[in-house]
Amino acid sequence: MAVGYSREDKSYKQLPFTNELFLSLTHFAYRRKPLVSWVASKIDALMNLNSRSRYLAAVVAILVSVAAAQIEPAEQQTVAAPVPYASLSQVTSLLAQLEQQSQATQIDLAKLRIDRWKTDSTSKRQAQSNVESVTRNLHDALPGIMGELRAAPESLVSTFKLYRNLDALYDVLGSVVESTGAFGSKDEFQKLANDLTAIEGSRRSFADRMETLAGTKEVELTKLRTQIHSAQQASVPTTTKKVVVDDTDTPKKPVKKAVPKPPSASNKPAAGAPAPATPPKTQ
Repeated sequence: MAVGYSREDKSYKQLPFTNELFLSLTHFAYRRKPLVSWVASKIDALMNLNSRSRYLAAVVAILVSVAAAQIEPAEQQTVAAPVPYASLSQVTSLLAQLEQQSQATQIDLAKLRIDRWKTDSTSKRQAQSNVESVTRNLHDALPGIMGELRAAPESLVSTFKLYRNLDALYDVLGSVVESTGAFGSKDEFQKLANDLTAIEGSRRSFADRMETLAGTKEVELTKLRTQIHSAQQASVPTTTKKVVVDDTDTPKKPVKKAVPKPPSASNKPAAGAPAPATPPKTQ
């Protein structure tokens, strides 16, 4: 059964801000479905009352549907390319190991007797708060994150989300192990130290896998860019100059003949005037 938050839970004042906030938000993210189910049960109760209550129930149902529609898309997986067998086998093995480590850590944390530690009440409350935060994350948040990665083994986002969660768990659990070594029994300390070492190993394994996935995605992106560039170059039309030769005979224009002008009146001899005498030829 999942452990809920209470008004007396002061863990946000005890843990480091970044990791405790991450654990709390992750814990809340995977506890949304029970909220929707609870509202749905209230709607069923309202539907048995008067018409006004039925109207209110219809409005609430619409709001819940919208909220559920905003929550569920993250769980819907799109059809992706087939995952290579080697990659799938590696993810399956890492997740199986992490699941066993989580169960063992929860058992060891439940066996802690912090109330018997020889220390002040403030240190006991802080240690108990850290234990509760780690337990909530291992029980509520971690299985959902592992399920996302199991559904999409080569998702870089899901891999990083799991790595980030393990990183936060390692820091908070490390504080618990340190306190147990100082105030708890030797047996408790040894078991939790082994759990911390196992989680550290999983964190490194997923960090290595994340680096490998990033390199693979970069190579795929480079190939895709090259293909797009080649396709763009092939689609650009080549501009060629076309020379048109016109070998048809063009008809010649007719040449107009010059018409002689008639002599003007000033050049004509006067009527009755004697013709000019021709000079005699010399022998």
